[in-house]
Amino acid sequence: MSKRDFYEVLGVDRNASPEDLKKAYRKLAMKYHPDRNPDNKEAEDKFKEANEAYEILSSPEKKQRYDQFGHAGVNGNGGGGFEGFGGGGGFEDIFGDIFDMFGGGGFSSSRRRSGPQKGADIKYESTITFEEAAFGTEKTVEYYKNENCDKCSGTGAKPGTSKKTCVHCQGKGEIRYAQRTPLGQIVNVKTCPHCNGDGQLIEDPCPSCKGKGKIRKQKKIKVNIPAGVDTGMVIPIRGEGEPGVKGGPSGDFYVVIKVLPHNIFERNDLDIICEIPITFAQAALGDEMEVPTLEGKVKYKIAEGTQSGTVFRLKGKGVVSPRGYGKGDQYVKVIVEVPKKLSEKQKDLLKQFAAVSGEEVHEQRKSFFDKVKDALSS
Repeated sequence: MSKRDFYEVLGVDRNASPEDLKKAYRKLAMKYHPDRNPDNKEAEDKFKEANEAYEILSSPEKKQRYDQFGHAGVNGNGGGGFEGFGGGGGFEDIFGDIFDMFGGGGFSSSRRRSGPQKGADIKYESTITFEEAAFGTEKTVEYYKNENCDKCSGTGAKPGTSKKTCVHCQGKGEIRYAQRTPLGQIVNVKTCPHCNGDGQLIEDPCPSCKGKGKIRKQKKIKVNIPAGVDTGMVIPIRGEGEPGVKGGPSGDFYVVIKVLPHNIFERNDLDIICEIPITFAQAALGDEMEVPTLEGKVKYKIAEGTQSGTVFRLKGKGVVSPRGYGKGDQYVKVIVEVPKKLSEKQKDLLKQFAAVSGEEVHEQRKSFFDKVKDALSS
């Protein structure tokens, strides 16, 4: 019986893109897969037919020959199974989908072979004061990490001995085994359970590290914390993490900053905020007062009639940017304190002040109660 046109088999036209070919083939493969159609010879034949069509059309070279010479140009190239597939059409991805669907464990390949791996990163939280965050500081950090054993120089073997090539995987670190399926023979790959993928065995382990090649050691490093850091910022130190595996690079060490709160100042990005209490007399008459900043006290003159809650700015008294651009300001909010305990003389003086001031003293109060009255009567 003559073969059908491969484009007809997949149900696509001759200008179909590689993605269209792949979608068409996947649809047919799922539909006619032998596991979905047990003991169905017709479905098995259509499955093989789709395999052969896609194997030819997914390869640019074979597709060109087929378009020019038809089946004669690719005679013997299609096998209906895995044999002869050149990998140009993404069969591994497609069959990975199929095997996952039918519980076949996926498609194994040599790409999964373990190689050099970067070591694990280490995270360390460093608590610093508000001032240290503002001006920068240097901290000595102590932590534990794995390092090569001094006795065996990281080999894991007892001094004077060496590792032996694993006889089970011949030093490859993986074991291959063939499995027959309705699609043909599949080669599976798994990590060697005897050497755990290392490819070598230790017959006489080092007594110091018990054959691991690594021991836990305390390490000290100096960390330069730049001015302007804030809680949550991270300072990376490259290569100070855990050692790599199979010759891979070491991981990194990350210092996570935590800033303690200050009893006077608060921070908003690069700006510093604080509140300062003043007396009624200072607010009414004005005064020159000392204002605390991170750099020491500065003098500031408040105007007569300053109201409670007034905020003034001290330019350039904030925090520098840790990235090196700009500096914040300090914002000072004045709070007029009302004395809780007054002497009789103080009370008399205030009463005299109220009498002299008349309605002006109650200007705001009168305005407030007028608004309440209007609201209730509307």
